[in-house]
Amino acid sequence: MDNGLTHFDEQGQAIMVDVSGKAETHRTAIASGIIKVSQPVFDAIKEGTAAKGDVLGVARIAGIMAAKNTSSVIPLCHPLPLAKCSLDFELQKDTCAVKAIATVKVTGLTGVEMEALHAVSVALLTIYDMCKAIDKRMEISEIHLDRKSGGKSGKFIR
Repeated sequence: MDNGLTHFDEQGQAIMVDVSGKAETHRTAIASGIIKVSQPVFDAIKEGTAAKGDVLGVARIAGIMAAKNTSSVIPLCHPLPLAKCSLDFELQKDTCAVKAIATVKVTGLTGVEMEALHAVSVALLTIYDMCKAIDKRMEISEIHLDRKSGGKSGKFIR
């Protein structure tokens, strides 16, 4: 059964992909996403006045922890010894939004796209959690892979 999907065997059963024959390469993935917030939430994040504390600082740590633990949450993901994970945030005043950007690196047999996407998702959810007392109408959107490098498939730029 060759349907082009790598997480299924010939009988259609879900499997963890065998990466043992792959070459170890330097791999990087960058993902991003946005949370749209109200003006009071935006101001609390920007000014550091949210009741729960430093929203972006906590979201950064949550995202990094998420990247490190991706294989425990996403079935069939390989556990990876990450070499780098960073979370950056852009405050977008015009749209009253916060953009999260995760960069993840590894030298290994498989890529880190899922780790970058997971980091962004959890960072944005953490912002929601820390600010929901101010306004629950926040919207998380546009989570996607921006670029990746390394491995058999080479470079990808969105």
